Amino acid sequence: MQTIRGFRDILPESIALWQKIEKEAVQLFTAFGFKEIRIPVIEKTQLFARSIGEATDIVEKEMYTFADRKGDLLTLRPEGTASIVRSYVQHKMYASDPVRRFFTIGPMFRRERPQKGRYRQFYQIDVEVFGIASAYMDSQLIFMLNELFLRLGLTDLSAHINSLGCQECRPAFQTALLNFISSKKDQLCENCLRRVDKNPLRILDCKTPSCKAALENAPATLDHLCKDCEDHFNTVKTNLKKQGVAFIEDRSLVRGLDYYTRTAWEIQTTALGAQSAVAGGGRYDGLVKEIGGPATPGIGFAIGFDRLVEVMEQMGNLPEELPLDLFIVAMGDDAMEKCYHWSCELNQKGICTEMDFGSKSMKALMKRADKLNAQYVLIAGETELAQDAVILRNMNTKEQVTVPTQTLISELTRILKNNDIKK
Repeated sequence: MQTIRGFRDILPESIALWQKIEKEAVQLFTAFGFKEIRIPVIEKTQLFARSIGEATDIVEKEMYTFADRKGDLLTLRPEGTASIVRSYVQHKMYASDPVRRFFTIGPMFRRERPQKGRYRQFYQIDVEVFGIASAYMDSQLIFMLNELFLRLGLTDLSAHINSLGCQECRPAFQTALLNFISSKKDQLCENCLRRVDKNPLRILDCKTPSCKAALENAPATLDHLCKDCEDHFNTVKTNLKKQGVAFIEDRSLVRGLDYYTRTAWEIQTTALGAQSAVAGGGRYDGLVKEIGGPATPGIGFAIGFDRLVEVMEQMGNLPEELPLDLFIVAMGDDAMEKCYHWSCELNQKGICTEMDFGSKSMKALMKRADKLNAQYVLIAGETELAQDAVILRNMNTKEQVTVPTQTLISELTRILKNNDIKK
């Protein structure tokens, strides 16, 4: 049996890096006032069709959708924002306090072509804010995202930002875009031709080479912003400059989901070869109302966990492998029983131990201790137990001491936690 194409196991030897990223993210987000939320893996299909947009690649081609026994259409979540908004509305969180800051970490699902850093079951770190319309929130999220990457030791990254306008100024931009596209239709792919009437903004996000070439000189949203959107975007840029966050004003940047308004951004890298986004986000001031809640501003970002891990691996930015605290060598049945209980008691005290429950030779067990990179080895055999003592050996210095069994747990706890072996 093999995993499904585009799905994978994350093995124990890789998990330390995942845990390092999670730990840094949780500590940073908590310091900025965010609280964790856990959302279902499956939602009603209509939630994503309404929020993401029926004319997007995700809804049209990439979602894992199926009918349950009652015939209701359900979908494995392709992203986290819609589900968090649904939870915010369903539980009427806005009633007690409309301002909420959330983060979640977990798997998402899209049936797209698997490639380096991209899987059909992939993981995201998702951050969302509700109830704050100020441009200061936009710049704070970009600053926080940049700070996370600095803490993780990433350098080969660039922030791209743009403004997509609002409901007031976007119609003028769409008119200009449609006029431009009308002379380029023979160069567009079938998907883009189908989207001309449904959502022309989506065409700008097409990755087909012929479409990208045809739209090279297309109108930009920045040339059609209303005064409020222009002021909003200028505030974001001013704040980032003052905070020392380097960015590129990317007039061609369009996020791949329909709900975005005003500020949009991506953090891009070339560490995996071709330039690709490792994180992206933006403002979505109309989404809460679209899903059934009151008019509430919203903004957030998502980090591609899998891609971030690969970038860090590519840079050699890996956490140190922690050594095993203690390997226990038990020689004989009586020693095995005693060592088993000692091992469990030490585990309770936070000391990582391992022992072999077979009947291997001393030489084989010491080789096992070396392979596990054990700091200390405890040796208990018939001779030692007859004297109510065991031998403790420091595997780095080769020093060893005899420890009485009566005070074994307290002595081992002191020695292992202080790394101080005294004869």
